[in-house]
Formats: sequence, C-alpha cells, structure tokens
Amino acid sequence: MSAATRRLTTAQALVRFLSAQYTERDGVRRRLITGTWGIFGHGNVAGIGQALVEYADVMPYHQGRNEQAMVHAAVGHARQLNRLSAQAVTTSIGPGATNLVTGAALATVNRLPVLLLPGDYFASRVADPLLQQLEHPVEADVSVNDTLRPVSRYFDRVTRPEALIPSALNAARVLADPAETGAVTLALPQDVQAEAYDWPEEFFAERVWSVRRPAPDPAELTAAVAAVRAARRPLIVAGGGVHHSEAEEALKALVDATGIPVASTQAGKGSLRHDHPADLGGIGHTGTAVSDELARTADLVIGVGTRYSDFTTASGTLFQNPDVRFLNLNITGFDAHKLAARTLVGDARTGLEQLAGALAGHRVEPSYEAEYRAGKERWERVVETAYRADDDTAVPTQTQVLGALDAVVGDEDVVINAAGSLPGDLHKLWRSRSPRQYHLEYGYSCMGYEIPAALGVQQAAPGTPVWALVGDGTYLMNPTEIVTAVQERLPVKLVLIQNHGYASIGGLSESVGAERFGTAYRHRAADGTFTGAPLPVDLAANAASLGMDVLRAKTVRELRNALAEARASDRPTCVYVETDPAPTAPPAEAWWDVPVAEVSAREAAVQARARYDSEAAGRRRHL
Repeated sequence: MSAATRRLTTAQALVRFLSAQYTERDGVRRRLITGTWGIFGHGNVAGIGQALVEYADVMPYHQGRNEQAMVHAAVGHARQLNRLSAQAVTTSIGPGATNLVTGAALATVNRLPVLLLPGDYFASRVADPLLQQLEHPVEADVSVNDTLRPVSRYFDRVTRPEALIPSALNAARVLADPAETGAVTLALPQDVQAEAYDWPEEFFAERVWSVRRPAPDPAELTAAVAAVRAARRPLIVAGGGVHHSEAEEALKALVDATGIPVASTQAGKGSLRHDHPADLGGIGHTGTAVSDELARTADLVIGVGTRYSDFTTASGTLFQNPDVRFLNLNITGFDAHKLAARTLVGDARTGLEQLAGALAGHRVEPSYEAEYRAGKERWERVVETAYRADDDTAVPTQTQVLGALDAVVGDEDVVINAAGSLPGDLHKLWRSRSPRQYHLEYGYSCMGYEIPAALGVQQAAPGTPVWALVGDGTYLMNPTEIVTAVQERLPVKLVLIQNHGYASIGGLSESVGAERFGTAYRHRAADGTFTGAPLPVDLAANAASLGMDVLRAKTVRELRNALAEARASDRPTCVYVETDPAPTAPPAEAWWDVPVAEVSAREAAVQARARYDSEAAGRRRHL
C-alpha cells in the first residue's frame, strides 16, 4: 500500500509546509513563520503569489512597497519576538531579488531570522535569457540571487519540486536554531514554482522545532567560577543574546547576589532596568563615562551574548588593565572565543543561572560597589543636563527631543533607531524601562531600517506604542512603508528630526580632517561647495502625502504636546521637529578607529592624523 500523497505545485507545497512549522521553548509553542511579505512580479506572481491566494486562510499576506523594507519589517518582527517567530519575504527575480541583499545582510549580522523567497530563472532553460536574467558567460547556473549567498546563513536553489523537501526542512532548522539563525534564502525558479508534484502527506504534518537551552560544559563552568571569584574588578558586558534568551531576570539575580556591575552594548541595552544600581548604561565609543572608566580598569570582562564589535571595544583601546582577562558566555563558540576568552558555550539564561548557583555567597568588595554607584549618580546628572530645556519656547536640541520623549513613554513603549547621530545619543542617555523598549539596530546600522521595522514590531506587539526615530537623511532613504502602515492601520509613531543633512557623518568628517565635505543638505554656493541655503524640502508634507497624520512642533512645549498626542493616537502619526544644531550630547568617552589620511596638504587632515596616531597607540590585541 503506497503512502498518502497530495498533488500540489511546488509553491503551494512550500506555503502549506511553512504554515505547519512551530518553535517551542520553555513549553511555549509559536508559529515559526507568522506571515509573508510580498511584492509580485513575473518571477513569483504565478507561483508563490497564486499559492498565497490559495492558502490565505493559513498564511497571512502583507503587502510591501520596497523589497529591502519588507526584510527590515520581518527582522523587526523577529527581534520583538526574541527570534522564536519569523516572517517570509517573496519577490520576483531581478531588481526585486537584489533589493533583498541589504536586508539579508542586516539580518545575518544581527543573528535574526528571516526567510527570503526570491523568484529565479527557468530551471528548464526553455526561456533563456528571460526578462531580467543576468547572463554569465562561463557559469550558466549563476543568477542575480547568488548575491544572497554571502549574506545568508543557508542558501539553496530549488531546481526540482522534490528538492524542496530537504531544502525546506533545512531552512526551518536554521531559522529556529539560535546558534545558526540569520537570513535563509530559497531561490525558486519560476517554472518549478508552478510545477505539480505528488507530495507525501508527512511533509505537511505539524512539526515543532525545539529551541534548546544548552548548558555550558561543567569543566568550563568550574573554570569560569574560579575566574569570577579571583577577580577584584569584574564587569559584565550584556549583549543582544541576553534579550534573545529572555535572560534578563537571570542576569538581575546574578547581579543582585554578587554586586557585579553591568554595561550594555547597543543590542543589550535594557538587560537591566535603567534605575537598577548596577546598571551603568552603554559601553564603548558611545558608552557612558562610568561604564568606560570601569572598563579601562576591569580585570575580568564577562561578555554575555555579545559579539564585541569595534564600537564596544573602542577599536581595541578600551580594556586597558594589563591583567585583564575575558570570560564569554555565548550560544555560539564563534562569538564565545573572541578576545582569547575563557568560554562558556551555552544558552545565556541557563549559563547565568548556573553561574549564580555556583557563585553563592560571593560578592564584590563594598568599595567597588560604592565606586560604580557614585559614577552612575554622576552620569545621571549628565543625562538630566542633556534632557533639560530651560526655555519651553525655544527650538529643541536633539537631546531635548529625547528628554521630551522620555517624559511621555511608558514602560511598554518600544523605541526604534538604527543610524545617524541618534544611536550615540540614545546609547549614552536613554533610560530603558523594560527589556524590549530599546530597539537599536546597530550591527549593520542601516539607514532606512526604522520605519519598516516599526511595522514588524507593531504586528508582533499589537496595542504597544511603537516609536520610529529618524533624521532627515534616514527618512529620505526609505519612507515607503508609511503607505503600508496606513493601509494596515498600524498606529506607529514617527519622530522625524530635521537637521538638514547627515549630522553624524558630518561630525565624524570634521573629526577626521574631511571638513564635513558632502554631508550637508544645502544648495551649492558660488564656489561649488554645498554651503548655501538649506534645501526647501518639506518632509512633514511628504509624510502627510503618504497618509500619515502629521504634528509639527517648533518649540519644546509644542514638542511635548505633540508627542503626547501621537502616543494617544490610534492612527499612524508623525511628529515633525526641526532641531537646534548646537551640540548638547556629552562627548565620546572612548575612541573609534576611522583611519585618517596619512599625508595631506590641508591642515585639518594633518591635525586629525596627529590625533589619530596618538589614539591608535593605545590599541591592544588581547591574546
């Protein structure tokens, strides 16, 4: 007797398969793929497009406007759900597919799951070359989708219907594995998408992917405990893995018991609530003074779920104690071994719980606690100064915008940002009230991420106030998903800060001797430079034309009122504010390596190189 089969197209089979996949962690089951974003062209409309119509009852469809933005929305969704659920994104072959590359890179850099389903050439080659096909003269099996290989954690081109079975299973496995996850690409030839096949019924059965919490090796744990007990100035660096593992309470329990202070990366901020006495805020180039001061003298740095980017290590200049050693708890051995660390390879929550149990009775010296608590109090005064506006009728500075927002948000609000000068200000100054409030995409720092990510977060957390914070440069990169927010009635809140150019890179340009060249949004002056009057661009009118409610704020008082009104609104709402460009953020407390011209005829570059050589001399390789 033959096994039961079901005759479906390849695309129909894929959609049915995806609708039956689940993750489970700590006894809680979730859909692995909660929905599919799509823009249709000739490469996917008759295959995946038809399948999504056929199975609209089991696979929700979300209409996007820009392929890169659809990936950003899916990534924001996955991050909000601690990587336990993801979304799929389908495009046609050609520009639709290549537009996925930036979003795929962002997902993989940040270790966040997204499933990409681009159309591809005809596997049968009956139409060759087809519209939008890239012809390679010596490799006929190459298509534009091969650009997704280096930015995907798993890639396959499904050239026969039956090849979908192992490919789809591997895709789901990688998406659900916290040690492997990232962008997953299944390139789908157009003819194969529409081809029918007799699929085994078992392929469509519900399948649960267990999200493991592996414990560290006992020998590694013993060595780690000895290292912590021997340290006089230990410092925890909390990364995004704390959030992904839902390890915040385990971290708090360890810190409460031992008194070890916590500094956070951009992805890890909020691991402790901002008013916890051991929470020192951000670390590294955009860190707080107290975090960076302790980092320079720490004799043991305990990394939890961090990949140690150059911003965190201040390009290798931050951890200056001659005897400093590193202990890294991470789900992947690749990240755990960084900085020649002693390793704890395992789940963050499990590892922290085991560390806390094995360290029972151990606590840092009272003088060390007193030292970092005093530093925390000093920094809080810096935050108050940056947030404070003495004149409510004045044009607000950027840090006063953050202060006004700080006064409006509740513990449940989510604040999203990725690029420009805002990440530095937020990392130093923002008071995180809950684990999911601070949503900074700084692994790829992708301009244009914030608005679409807000849609994905809002889908994952309906009823939660979600704020996308963008400058004018970022807004101009990718405002298209405002239309989607309006269409789907997603009440995201957009704070649009107009400062007439690339403020962050302008400041960096000045510091490295490039004299802010090409960073302002201004007319050309008589000498050909971009130093004329600001461009007469009305971004608030643009947001309104896309369907958003727009509130214009010219003063600090108007800004506070507008933010409160936006938070209460049940429609997509933009708060537009032009800021005073005067710098009010505290300066960087640590270096960042951006190489400066070694020779130049311009004095600005000569002086910048002298500063660069001085700072670079402090770089260390931890071996």
